[in-house]
Amino acid sequence: MINDNKKELISMIVPTGIGASIGGFAGDASYWARKFSEYFNVIVNPNVVNAACFSGIKENMLYCEGSAFDRFMKGEISLKPSRHNKIGVIFDKGISEGIRNVHINTMNAVKTVYGTDIIGYEISEEEAGVEFFNTKERISSGRVLNPQTLLKAGKKLLDRGAQALAVVCKFDEPPEDDYINGNDVDIVGGVEAIISHYLTSELMTPVVHAPAFENIEITKDIVSEKVAAEYITPTFLPCLLLGLENAPLIFEGIREEYIHRHQLKGVIMPYNSLGASCVLDSITAKIPVFAVEENKTILNVTSEVINKKNDIIKVPTYRNCLELLLKDYIYEKV
Repeated sequence: MINDNKKELISMIVPTGIGASIGGFAGDASYWARKFSEYFNVIVNPNVVNAACFSGIKENMLYCEGSAFDRFMKGEISLKPSRHNKIGVIFDKGISEGIRNVHINTMNAVKTVYGTDIIGYEISEEEAGVEFFNTKERISSGRVLNPQTLLKAGKKLLDRGAQALAVVCKFDEPPEDDYINGNDVDIVGGVEAIISHYLTSELMTPVVHAPAFENIEITKDIVSEKVAAEYITPTFLPCLLLGLENAPLIFEGIREEYIHRHQLKGVIMPYNSLGASCVLDSITAKIPVFAVEENKTILNVTSEVINKKNDIIKVPTYRNCLELLLKDYIYEKV
């Protein structure tokens, strides 16, 4: 929900599953998203603010799933600010009854504490069959053997009046890696994005995914601050529900009465993940792109690699980026 129409609009995006040093873990990009939101309205992808049982979302942030943001930057869709969305939850049939009950309790807790309008849930008729892995380039990826069963459950919830959807699928236990210490790539993030992209594109509705693991034992060890949010809770559902509550609704085409790409004053990206279509579309639309050098990923797609050195503004840190934006869009108006 945009609660201050006098503020300019920017976006802060951290792609999923590429080991971003800021935003590649559990809500660790939220601090800077919230700092930007003190001065600007901010489009964020869920990866920026999701933190298991916590959320970095604020009322003047637009919680926008990645494929929807890509279409927004192409000028194919507009975003309608919305408050108190009716939310439906899809549960993969593969989740055991006990684990599903933990998620239902979590869903009901969010509903009770925050007053979130959760209309109910649907269990998919068949198992989704989620598989995840890292590619040889160490990028998080995966596949879904039966995505259509999730789509069918989603349509049922929309027919019941849902405006936004959370989806929870069964995931096998991930292999041991150094993610717990704030290093490495979140191995499940890539396939989560695949699920969200598919359902959002097919249903033209905000959709975000959370994994369900059969082992919900909470660790008693000290973990990295970057991932701590994920290790103190048995489910990752709360952040989805808090984000979706005020997620913008999606409409085809440029709608002057809604938010469209021509209103955007800047796109903020990690320094070396500039191959995304939203970056190239920003350049085409003459929207400034800021590459933050302190935020590196396992990729090596810099402005030099894509031959857009003169079209992208390099900034050392998120603080420098904020200062530059304030100078351009705030101070000069005083």
